[in-house]
Amino acid sequence: MKFNHIDSIWTIFERCWSSFLGNRYRLLLIISIVILLSNPKTEAMNVVLIIPTGIGAEIGGHAGDANPVAKLIGECCDRFITHPNVVNASDINEMPKNTWYVEGSILDRFLRGEIFLKKPFFNKILLAVNHPISIDTENAMNAAISTIGANITHYQINPETPLKMRGFYKDGKATGKVEGWLELCESIEDFDFDALAIQSEIDVETETKIEYLSNKGGVNPWGGVEAIASKLISDKLDRPVAHAPFIEWKSDHDLKDFSKVTDPRMAAEMVSVSFLHCLLKGLHQAPRIDYLSGLSVDDIDFLITPIDCVGEPHKACLEAGIPIIAVRENKNVLNDKMPENFILVDNYIEAAGYIMAYKSGINPKSVRRSV
Repeated sequence: MKFNHIDSIWTIFERCWSSFLGNRYRLLLIISIVILLSNPKTEAMNVVLIIPTGIGAEIGGHAGDANPVAKLIGECCDRFITHPNVVNASDINEMPKNTWYVEGSILDRFLRGEIFLKKPFFNKILLAVNHPISIDTENAMNAAISTIGANITHYQINPETPLKMRGFYKDGKATGKVEGWLELCESIEDFDFDALAIQSEIDVETETKIEYLSNKGGVNPWGGVEAIASKLISDKLDRPVAHAPFIEWKSDHDLKDFSKVTDPRMAAEMVSVSFLHCLLKGLHQAPRIDYLSGLSVDDIDFLITPIDCVGEPHKACLEAGIPIIAVRENKNVLNDKMPENFILVDNYIEAAGYIMAYKSGINPKSVRRSV
């Protein structure tokens, strides 16, 4: 936890450090600043929450069904850092106001200490779609402009090199193949934008789609390839990226006759029209990458993760000495061996209580028995 108003204090210092201040007052000013910097009441609590896509997480593995978790944890900290899979729910996104919406590979780089993050007032969003753009997509873009206050322009991808994505399962996890992503990056390299929103269909076998939507749980077949595409494009552009996997769900020949009450965790997709609003809201104020200053990995206090899940962000946090809270209730298809120093909790309510204890200056053991 670090004091985050250094720039403001330095400005005040420079203004006060003028000829009208005698040596005595200069000394008092320096002492006051040292006290202010060391005052724990000025420290911010910064928490990272991850729920990897494509692993069938019980909570957050479907269609934005971790939004309630995000809202809960967001209330327990000053900055809530998470990635699109946690809050993207097609035409719904209930992320809390203090959310830092960070693409997965950018979050990995941040936790490794390779970059800083800076949150803007708002971003210039470029919306890239395969040709031709649909009416629902244009309406979704205009709706975000008029309700969120977003700054969005759209670009139709060259029909000769469209973005093609195919989703499938491998070893029980969702993965896929992406084509045309490099051509997309090259075609927009001269555009003026801060964040890229992409909408393109993902080809998934009919049987896989129907089976997933008809079951109570399972692995979302679209999520894995979305993560792959976002990483490839974000790494190339060095900017925030998010992807919407459908354009005209209701006209999809595989699903046009699908009409069922689904698992509640998947329901957001069933009631959506453009499947785009969630990422436009997220990218609107998504943090930008900075190589000189901003929020750093040193400012992070906790990482919260599903149980049995150990990947790049976990390894980075272990290296940085950041405590990791693993939630038993959020089971998934992984069975990674967790280090012994992971803090195990039963559910996200307990995770929230653990964070609130620290934020309140309380050793969690002191509110348990025996002490």
